[in-house]
Amino acid sequence: MELTLPQGVGVLRFSAWKGLDVVNHAFTTRVGGVSQNEFAAMNLGFARGDSDENVAQNYRLFCAAAGFDPESLVCGAQDHHINIRRVGAAQRGVGIWREKDMDSIDGLCTDDPGVTLVIYCADCVPLYFVDREHRAIGLAHAGWRGTAAGMAQAMVERMAQEFGSRPEELLVAIGPSIGKGCFEVDEPVAAEFQRLPQWELFVEGPQREKYHVDLWECNRQFLLSAGVRAEHITVGQVCTMCESDLVFSHRKTRGQRGSNCAMLALRP
Repeated sequence: MELTLPQGVGVLRFSAWKGLDVVNHAFTTRVGGVSQNEFAAMNLGFARGDSDENVAQNYRLFCAAAGFDPESLVCGAQDHHINIRRVGAAQRGVGIWREKDMDSIDGLCTDDPGVTLVIYCADCVPLYFVDREHRAIGLAHAGWRGTAAGMAQAMVERMAQEFGSRPEELLVAIGPSIGKGCFEVDEPVAAEFQRLPQWELFVEGPQREKYHVDLWECNRQFLLSAGVRAEHITVGQVCTMCESDLVFSHRKTRGQRGSNCAMLALRP
């Protein structure tokens, strides 16, 4: 991924999507906000213990730097499931400037250029989906539970249902999240992945009763199974735990942290 610092604000974008002019996409960093201590500096999570005033200012700073309309933001109530909501103009501001109005939403999709999709993460996997043919987008939060449950495939299927998106034409990017080397788990978590087809591609171990799970590869395998072309899948290769000075990592800080955001919007 490529890091830029417009207006002193750190913005991560996929290098492979540099010429993709149908959307504006970004992933936040810790650089350029007003929050302090464990929230320093660009915390975008209202429920972390930071002041609402700081978080609101951070949203406006990041949107100004990255080219998003702050009033267009919409976020779901994430809880590690694979429920997906189609949103439009009526949902502008939900989850950011307005109260969340639906529970258990970990994926958002739209064909409305007046809406910016937002998800929170700080080790969990952000999945970006773009359908250039039908001018539609999706953004999903996939923690280990959502990854194992098939959030990646669920979004492909939902976009086909809502917009007529063809899997083979979708572009998908896997954003900053915990990498295989850092995602060490016990047997019960590993077992959730070992029940999946081709689990040997993304589960290693046991070594001293611990396993390592590659969430990036697991999501990639779900995408391939859903019909997305391998050449249309981009992996950002940014491990949040390894890069915890740049982005927030829940595991690295044992929960004492702010929240990163993934953002995705259609251009008018």
